Amino acid sequence: MDILLIEDDAETRDYVARGLRALGHAVDQANDGPSGLRCASEGRYQVLVVDRMLPGLGGLDLLRALREAHVSTPVLMLTALGEVDARVEGFEAGADDYLAKPFAFAELVARIGALARRPPLATPAVVQLRVADLEMDLLRREIRRDGRMIELQPREFHLLEYLMRHAGELVTRTMLLEHVWEYDFDPQTSVVETHISRLRGKVDRGFASGELIGTLRGAGYMLRTAPERS
Repeated sequence: MDILLIEDDAETRDYVARGLRALGHAVDQANDGPSGLRCASEGRYQVLVVDRMLPGLGGLDLLRALREAHVSTPVLMLTALGEVDARVEGFEAGADDYLAKPFAFAELVARIGALARRPPLATPAVVQLRVADLEMDLLRREIRRDGRMIELQPREFHLLEYLMRHAGELVTRTMLLEHVWEYDFDPQTSVVETHISRLRGKVDRGFASGELIGTLRGAGYMLRTAPERS
């Protein structure tokens, strides 16, 4: 199988990689968090083996970034921290299994095999969204339109993500309250309208190509798949 090993300790990394290759696995290596995140986001590995303590981007933050971007590759986390609280924190960040250092290589292999036998998800991970000239990078949390960076607040980001995932479709106010604000009732406020207005100010205004966020009067909103000139 294809395995990505993200480990900054050269001795441990070489030992594990050599052992896995001897068993017939293909192993790619990364020695820090940022390069590991870039490789893992490609979605071509069956299992990720991730050290908790990594330079540049810690293992927990790396996992959170992957899971927020819907990268579901099974992850075995390696750590020198064996306490229950540390393991729980790892699982909450998105780890599928946990192995404390020092470990027996045979146990590592067995745990990797168990993760690889899990049935794959029906849909591949999506880490980038694109509608017309609007682009969203879910890993880096970046938005660009026509190559220009757009700065959004977290709620605006989630609102735009939902609109982009449903581009060309009618999205009602109730749907936005439920999926972006996680309300199971209508609070009778103008929160949706206010955020849509702010989002238009950042995503639509000042771009010569035209407007993307449309209002269907009395029904809801739609992110157009092609800009409309006003």
